[in-house]
Amino acid sequence: MEEKDERMVDPSPRQDDRLDTALRPSSLAEVIGQEQIKENLAILIAAARQRNDPLDHVLFYGPPGLGKTTLAHVLAHEMGVSIKITAGPAIERAGDLAAILTNLRKGDILFIDEIHRLGKIVEEVLYPAMEDYSLDIIIGKGPSARSVRLRLPRFTVIGATTRLALISSPLRARFGAVYRLDYYDQQALEQIVRRGSELLSFEADEGGIHEVALRARGTPRVALRLLRRVRDYAQVRGSGVLTRETAVEALKLLVIDNLGLDDVDRRVLLTIITKYDGGPVGLSTIAASVSEEPDTIMDVVEPYLLQLGFLGRTPQGRIATRLAYDHLGYAWKGDSSQMPLFNPAPGS
Repeated sequence: MEEKDERMVDPSPRQDDRLDTALRPSSLAEVIGQEQIKENLAILIAAARQRNDPLDHVLFYGPPGLGKTTLAHVLAHEMGVSIKITAGPAIERAGDLAAILTNLRKGDILFIDEIHRLGKIVEEVLYPAMEDYSLDIIIGKGPSARSVRLRLPRFTVIGATTRLALISSPLRARFGAVYRLDYYDQQALEQIVRRGSELLSFEADEGGIHEVALRARGTPRVALRLLRRVRDYAQVRGSGVLTRETAVEALKLLVIDNLGLDDVDRRVLLTIITKYDGGPVGLSTIAASVSEEPDTIMDVVEPYLLQLGFLGRTPQGRIATRLAYDHLGYAWKGDSSQMPLFNPAPGS
């Protein structure tokens, strides 16, 4: 079975996604999708420029792969300032954060990815830095120790998280602007794939663009990853042009169907349908049946299946819905109570 970091449709960052940095938009006008957030950010930027102030602290949250890091870079470019990038797990001690903060200049942006994973002691140092632009440090030890407050230049913290509920209330309250990024619709994904193919100097027709976007699970990172793999296929086995036929053959070889489901997704659904009569069945039982960790099933596999309405959560366990039976070609054995009340498509 594929490991989590080997799945083509896993929206979490992978080593080969480093090429995506060249495809990132550099200005707000180049950003595709997330229209409401873009409008709010445009106002935020214009107001800060008029006052000649740094941006307010900003928090982005939502599923991985939707552009939180990209928006942080765009904000830095729009404000004409430098951006320092770190991650919550990388800041292990208060001294690590103090070293970063004392190297910031006025207006600079400090981007903290996975900010929900900051330690409590580190958070305590960050609070006065964000609120009062000051840093309290202890000099000396024992009875002779004394506290010294250093003044910091006015800077901006941009936080990104996939788990908003895990951010403590005091930290969340210090962000002046909080935005949720949603899955992208088909039209926006097609624009992203089209732009990516142009930047990669890869000729593509509308049919090929549509097929890649259709299977991207509402996530730009997945769309660009699939585009690179389809480009490889087109150059080696095709005419070098992204056509619908080329895209279908390449994605079939990658075992990704027309809804973006891969082998892992199907194995989870088939386990529920064939081994447990559609459920309900417990998460740990599913994980053991497919030889995977329960956390991986819950955090990596389930979100998209829930989004499609293929999977349901009940107090007794997980169930496969009629939509899942239909998609996999099995006769429906359940009742109407197992139908999802709402079946949102990605980006809706």
